[in-house]
Amino acid sequence: MSKRYAPATERNRDPILDALQTYLPEQGTVLEVSAGTGQHAAFFAPRLAPRYWLPTDVDEISLSSIEAWRETSQAPNLLAPQRLDVLDTRWLVEDTELPEPLCAMVNINMVHIAPWRCCEGLFDGAERILPAQAVVLMYGPSRQGGEHTSPSNAAFDQQLKAQDARWGVRDLEAVVEVAKTRGFDCQAVIPMPANNLMVSYNRA
Repeated sequence: MSKRYAPATERNRDPILDALQTYLPEQGTVLEVSAGTGQHAAFFAPRLAPRYWLPTDVDEISLSSIEAWRETSQAPNLLAPQRLDVLDTRWLVEDTELPEPLCAMVNINMVHIAPWRCCEGLFDGAERILPAQAVVLMYGPSRQGGEHTSPSNAAFDQQLKAQDARWGVRDLEAVVEVAKTRGFDCQAVIPMPANNLMVSYNRA
């Protein structure tokens, strides 16, 4: 197993942690969807105890990296990573005995580098598995009112679409509507460094 490293993770982890500490329920298991390198999981888990942190990803190389970071962390509340494809109609976590019930889902920097259907799949899963009063926290760049929040985000959007026409910076209002149709109301939109947003959705 080898660790992967994403420099942006160390730049954004502290402000993201501040938001998580503010908006996450005080106990339960937090499901991280698209955990990437695993750096966030290793950093967040010990700082968010007594909550448990369950990192997931669809990519086998990422899962190996997450496990390597987990071994380095040695945080007792950081659970073994699981494969999760948001487009699957049933997720492994739905058949897993957890130390505490799920209380939240966290998704960092995914929906703009995936087809739109993945955003819908994310909330389809949230609707299936999260209980009342649970929270979905999503971090990344967004358009607001049909406009980019900065020239750099507009340029980033063009770069993404050049790589894959199905990708791109999403309209916040469109994501909010997807969440609402699955029973999650937008409770807070928090400006973050580097022209990103953290958005908190609560299940009624």
